[in-house]
Amino acid sequence: MPNIVINSVPFATRLRIEAYGAKELIQRDRARIASMLSGRVTDSAVTLTMNARKDSPTVDVTDNGIVYTMSVGVGQPPTEYTLLVDTGSAITWVGAKKKYNPTSTSHDTGDSVDASYGFGSMSGKLYIDTVTLSPGLVVKKQSIGVARTAQGIRDVDGIIGQCPYPIFHSSLGPVDLTRGTVTGGREVPTVTDNLFSEGIIPSDSLGIFYAPLTKVGETTGEITFGGIDDSKITSEINYVPLTTTPPASFYWGIDQIVTYGKGISILGNASGFVDTGATFLFFIADAFNAYKEATGAYKDSTTGLLVITEAQYHALQSLFFHIGSVTYEFTPNAQIWPRALNSVLKGDSNKIYLVVVEIPSTGGIDGIRFVNGFSWLQRFYSVCDSTNGRIGFATTHYTNANTN
Repeated sequence: MPNIVINSVPFATRLRIEAYGAKELIQRDRARIASMLSGRVTDSAVTLTMNARKDSPTVDVTDNGIVYTMSVGVGQPPTEYTLLVDTGSAITWVGAKKKYNPTSTSHDTGDSVDASYGFGSMSGKLYIDTVTLSPGLVVKKQSIGVARTAQGIRDVDGIIGQCPYPIFHSSLGPVDLTRGTVTGGREVPTVTDNLFSEGIIPSDSLGIFYAPLTKVGETTGEITFGGIDDSKITSEINYVPLTTTPPASFYWGIDQIVTYGKGISILGNASGFVDTGATFLFFIADAFNAYKEATGAYKDSTTGLLVITEAQYHALQSLFFHIGSVTYEFTPNAQIWPRALNSVLKGDSNKIYLVVVEIPSTGGIDGIRFVNGFSWLQRFYSVCDSTNGRIGFATTHYTNANTN
C-alpha cells in the first residue's frame, strides 16, 4: 500500500534565544532526562502535574531550548491561537495571551481546569468548542481549557497536547493524563482521540518531519495526522516495536546499536528513547567516551560540548544506528552543530562543535542509555503508531545534507 498524505499541519521550530548558550541547553536536556528517569513524563513547554495518578507524573513543556508552535482555530468562525505543541501531555487550552472568544459553538461545561507548572500555573474553566487544525481536520466538539489565570507561558496563547509516546493509546496526548486536571477527575478526550473516533483520520498515528535548523528564528516542520507524508521521505518507513525495557518503555522507547566508521563499537544493544524536546544526541558515559576517543574530540570549557579541529572534521566518520533490521547513517555533517549558529551556543564562531553529549550518572537506574534528540530527528522522518505500539523511521532529503 503506498504512503499517502492524510492530513498534514505545519508547525514552527524555534531555538530559544533566551537559552544562555550551550551549557544552558545541556542543563535543560539533562534535567529533562533525569525527570524521565524518575518516572515523570516531560516535554518542551510547561510542567503539568496530574494529581489523580499515584506517581504524580509531570509534563515539562516550557523550559527547553527547542519549542514548537502551531496555529489552531477555536470557535466558529475560528479565532486563531498560537499554541505550544506539547508532545507529552493531553490537555489543550487557550487564553494565556490572546483571550478566549466565545462563539455560537462554545459551551461552558461548568467544570474547572487546574494545572500546576514547574514555572507557573494555569487555572480556568472547561468548554466544549469547535477546533480547527486545518480545513480537513476539524473537531466539532472538543474539550478546551480556557485560562482565567496563566503563568509561565511566554509569547504564546496556550498549549495543544500532543503525545508521540506510543505507550499511551492516544497519539495526540494520552487521555489518561487528563485525569486530575478537571473537576470530578473524569477523563477528557484529546484532539486525536476525537479525530480518530469521528473517522476524520484513518489511524491513531502521527508522522513528524523537521527541516534542519540553520539560522536563528523559525524553521518549518510538519505533523501528519493518521498517516505519513510521502513527499517528505526518500525510503520506506521501517517500523520497530516499542522497547520492553523500563523506563524507556514509558516513552518513545526503542532498542539500538551504535557504531562508528568501519565497525568501531560505540553503544552495544541498549534501550533509550527518541525525544522531540531534547536538543542534542545523548549517550551514556561509556558510549560517550568511546565516541570521544574515536573522533579525537576534546571538551570545550566554555560550552561544555565536544570540539574538533577542521582537520579532524575532514577525517570524521559516520555514526551508524542499527535499529531493528535497518541501519541509519548519521553523517559527519549531521554530527556537528550548525556553524552559523555558534553564537547561540555562546561559543567561538571558528570552532566546530559536536552534538553528542554525555548522559550523567543515572544513580543506579538502568534502562535509558541514549536519547536521540532533535539533532538526530531532524535528519530522519519519524512515525508514532499508537494503534500497533510501534515506531517507524525513514530517510529524508535532509538525511545526507551538508547544512551544518
